[in-house]
Amino acid sequence: MACELLVPNPEEQRCPKQIPPKKTAAAPPHPCCTLDINDPQVQSAAIRIQASYRGHRSRKELREKGPPRVLEPLQNVVLIEGSAAKLTCRISAFPDPFIRWSKDCKELRDRPKYRYVFEDPDVVALVVSDGELADLGQYSINVTTPFGQCSDSARILVEGTPAKLQNGPDNTKARTGTTVTLTAEIMGEPAPDVGWTKDGEDIEEDDRVFFEIGSTTTALTTPRAAPEDSGKYKVYVENSLGMDQRFARLDVA
Repeated sequence: MACELLVPNPEEQRCPKQIPPKKTAAAPPHPCCTLDINDPQVQSAAIRIQASYRGHRSRKELREKGPPRVLEPLQNVVLIEGSAAKLTCRISAFPDPFIRWSKDCKELRDRPKYRYVFEDPDVVALVVSDGELADLGQYSINVTTPFGQCSDSARILVEGTPAKLQNGPDNTKARTGTTVTLTAEIMGEPAPDVGWTKDGEDIEEDDRVFFEIGSTTTALTTPRAAPEDSGKYKVYVENSLGMDQRFARLDVA
């Protein structure tokens, strides 16, 4: 009996078809556990958190720094007439302080004559323009922050002193033929010019009337007084920083 050769069916020899495993869908996140950075509410909350942190940090810095302090005090300034005078000091203050300048206890407003200047975060100055004798005096700065205040002061002064008269001359009554002397104390640096007048007219010196000028006094002398010497006498002094004058009455009988 003939044998039958069995040939495998090619279709049956193929590997079984691989079926990929089913993907398991991820569970949706819980609504309370997600943040949408584009959500306006989320952005607003983030801003509030940052602001709160900055505020905490600022308050901490304030507590560490404390009240304002003067690090480099004001220095006296010499006035040069017609030029600007500048008073400067260095301070430590946080946050930005409120600055107030004053002269002889009277507050100065920021204006062309008096200018408030902030050169660096910690350097403040006052510039006094067009210097004149009226600007002489004591200047003060007051620095105020929420945590306290500090102050300092200095003077604008001149090299020398204005011409000035002191102690005389005095009203005088004299008899005819006696010696009459009117005297006054003078002061000033540089040394002032000195002059005398009678009834508004400059006195011309002669052997009947003359005056002397010393370092601290001046004297007008009439060796033999006569009734015509009666009148109103004036002595005046003047230097580059100022002038002064005084009057006295002389009656000769």
